Amino acid sequence: MLENTLSLSGLFASAFISSTLAPGGSEAVLAYLLTTAHYPVEQLLIVATVGNTLGAMTTWLLGVFAARKYSIAELLPKNRQNALGWINRFGLWTLFFSWLPLIGDALCFTGGWLKLPWLPACLIILVGKFTRYALITWLFV
Repeated sequence: MLENTLSLSGLFASAFISSTLAPGGSEAVLAYLLTTAHYPVEQLLIVATVGNTLGAMTTWLLGVFAARKYSIAELLPKNRQNALGWINRFGLWTLFFSWLPLIGDALCFTGGWLKLPWLPACLIILVGKFTRYALITWLFV
């Protein structure tokens, strides 16, 4: 029982950290847990998606706080300022791609910095994260 709780907590923590400004490998943790067949697939998918979405919304919130004091140019390196252009051009729906490596964190941060509406942003991010984890689940089950 404790081992199950620790494994699911580890998946959640890995997914959360992977979606903040720190790097992580939640896909590998999910793939491993899927191959052990000790957990219902739906449970793993939900834990990973919720953890990753909460991590993204934490990054979004950091963008909100940073906007009070800094310009986006001061906060994001040039190679990550593309996120600002994408969001300005395509709007809120750009956040669907928050699961992408490297640019995903910048999209969430920029969405917060631009003060995009919280609930729609959260829902779009959630759908994007779920889609990615569902694909990983499909590949490993």
